[in-house]
Amino acid sequence: VAEKPTIIFGADVTHPGPGEISKPSIAALVGSMDAQCSRYAAAIRIQKGRHEVIRDLSGMVVELLRTFYQFCGSKPQRIVFYRDGVSEGQFTEVVREEVAAIRRACSILESRYNPTTTFVLVQKRHHARFFPLRKEDADRSGNVLPGTVVETGITHPSEFDFYLASHPGLQGTSKPTHYHVLYDENRFTSDALQELTYRLCYLYCRATRSVSVCPPAYYAHLVAARARFH
Repeated sequence: VAEKPTIIFGADVTHPGPGEISKPSIAALVGSMDAQCSRYAAAIRIQKGRHEVIRDLSGMVVELLRTFYQFCGSKPQRIVFYRDGVSEGQFTEVVREEVAAIRRACSILESRYNPTTTFVLVQKRHHARFFPLRKEDADRSGNVLPGTVVETGITHPSEFDFYLASHPGLQGTSKPTHYHVLYDENRFTSDALQELTYRLCYLYCRATRSVSVCPPAYYAHLVAARARFH
């Protein structure tokens, strides 16, 4: 992140509850505003209920790219996009439409502006749990140590995905988060992206320790949840 101007995005869509047919879905996007990736701005949109693809993503990205420029004085050369709330059956549609929307947003700002983009899906709804085989590899609650990564055995044989247990488990069995990289123009090595994601987990403003989900995705979920109450 320190090598060149980089903006970190987090996106999520919340849907109405069962039986609430007439209510809309709410799409939220957050974007970092500083080189340390510790301050974020947000944009929200209302869209057709139960529609997972963010319809006005290009407009939201334009807003946050302009905010980044106002605070940093330069356009980001790299985009890292963490997308929450997508099921496996929607992977192809979401990455196709939303990566195109990001490209469209960049061309709206400047015709030749083309930052490299990495698109990462964040999944919390899974049943994978990890346990240390040796006592010395466990924390005080018996869970795997924060920063534990699993990238072989149970991951996809040909795609770029990994499980990251980024938080210390306080009670019960800690639940890792599954990160699936579907588009990567930045050509991150697995170690580099895993370390970036893990370090970001220490920057969540409501906690004094690392959290279980990458904060950009966390913030997007909070923004969408708050918007539903207004």
